[in-house]
Amino acid sequence: MFAFTSMGGRIDNLINQSQGSYVFRMSGQNYHHIGSLLPEHGKNPQFAQLYIYDTENETENRIATIQKTKPTTEIEHDIVNQLSQMLDQHNSLVKSFRMARDRFKEQPECTFRLRLLSTRTKDGRQYNLPTVSEVAGLIVGDFNEENCERDVIVEHRTNGLQRITDLHPSFMPMTYPLIHPYGEDGYRLRIPFRGELENESDTKKLTMRQYYCFRLQQRLNEGHSLLQAGRLLQQYIVDCYMAIEEERFRWIRNNQNNLDRTLLGLMDLCS
Repeated sequence: MFAFTSMGGRIDNLINQSQGSYVFRMSGQNYHHIGSLLPEHGKNPQFAQLYIYDTENETENRIATIQKTKPTTEIEHDIVNQLSQMLDQHNSLVKSFRMARDRFKEQPECTFRLRLLSTRTKDGRQYNLPTVSEVAGLIVGDFNEENCERDVIVEHRTNGLQRITDLHPSFMPMTYPLIHPYGEDGYRLRIPFRGELENESDTKKLTMRQYYCFRLQQRLNEGHSLLQAGRLLQQYIVDCYMAIEEERFRWIRNNQNNLDRTLLGLMDLCS
């Protein structure tokens, strides 16, 4: 209901038709997709568009995205409204999309884009949160696509969806805003181990697997909202696992030449 992005993939729902605990299972590869800032003409807003378009009826629009698939589900309007207010106040990603909403209200005829930045000037964890200016920038009119790297450019109004790389710091926060209520960064490249200095050339960096292992552990004096997320926790774990597998395949593709040379060397030794 509050996600900015949709999850693409083959979800196996047949496994839950019998008795037993709920299981979230996917086949193949999964994707996180994001659409445009505004919906197509004549269509209802969904996902990130709910933060910008027709916000006077935002609570009803959010509930409608769920009830169209489960019309018998009873959803408390007050809870949805309170969660929206909480995210408005604390979540840096929500604030950036609200900035786009304000621009749309002031100049509805103007074309604008939202650039979700991938690089950070500091480590955007919960206790060192990124500011709105470090998360996103509003672009009015034309812009230069150079030096965008892994940035996500959310268009004004388009018909298609774009895929978000799992290396973007907001990859998980945009899909699970209630698990990342402050918009704190997820995994990104070059996260140093605790106690290591990032400017040292021989510093060890955190792998994606190590990062998600850290996220899923229970520690004293720390909130356990992720571990208490129920079915959403299962989806989060599957999402993490598939992102880790994608990272491993990416490493193999990028190091194919080195692997070939190593294999040839081993074959020479064996012969």
